[in-house]
Amino acid sequence: MRAMRRLLSSGAIALLLSATPCLAGGKLLATPGVSQFEGAAGGGLVPWAQLAGYATENEVAFSGYCTRVDVDDFTLDTCGAQFNLFDRLELSYAEQRLDVQPLTLELEQKIAGFKLRLAGDLVYSPYPQVSLGVMHKQLDDAAVPYALGAQDDTGTDIYLAVSKLHLGVLAGYNLLWNITARRTEANEAGLLGYGAADASPQLLLEGSVAVLLDKRFALGVEYREKPDNLGLGEDDWRDLFVAWFPNKHLSVTAAWVDLGRIAAIEGQDGWYLSIMGYY
Repeated sequence: MRAMRRLLSSGAIALLLSATPCLAGGKLLATPGVSQFEGAAGGGLVPWAQLAGYATENEVAFSGYCTRVDVDDFTLDTCGAQFNLFDRLELSYAEQRLDVQPLTLELEQKIAGFKLRLAGDLVYSPYPQVSLGVMHKQLDDAAVPYALGAQDDTGTDIYLAVSKLHLGVLAGYNLLWNITARRTEANEAGLLGYGAADASPQLLLEGSVAVLLDKRFALGVEYREKPDNLGLGEDDWRDLFVAWFPNKHLSVTAAWVDLGRIAAIEGQDGWYLSIMGYY
């Protein structure tokens, strides 16, 4: 219930933002993407090169969101905020809570991030937009991860993302793609700690493809490679999502997610829902 109240509160905030003047609105509708569950702008699972919100080089943008991922034996709730400073620097913060069912067990994590646009523009440059990002993650209590063999309760992911939107190239529809390379030692995105004995950080790939069915709806897929430091058979993640952008102040994303095996428990697939407000 507490998690659902968070999600409903986020929806109320988003609706409130939609009724107020927007500080930043210079970009095309839907081009910032939505909020990735670790706090960065992008898809649900993968950070993209574009920065959060609709700020151009002379504007500042703010975004707030809440997300729920519900699979067979786990529920993950995330709420956070993002700032876009002049379409050059994105700052983000997220708080996560993982509920393990049917156990009365909760794992909580905080994530602070930044993303710097290095070159290009998603739409207007002939080459893709390229951004460098960092996510610093901290578990509140690492007793369970330590028991499973994790080495640390904190870790830092570094990633390079490349994104491009091609206008009208797919039977008249706009096509967006993204490729992200991430250096990480996180176990289950950090919720099961970081590293393990004889494990070292790995460079892994993540990708997204989306088709804009019109200016308000996007349909896409994502894939994210994962390490298996703990020897629990950690699987790669994937999703199939649809995102709705009624205006530049609100987005709603729903998805089917397949997270594979988590903590040696197989068959973890289910749904994803995220509500986001932009200012």
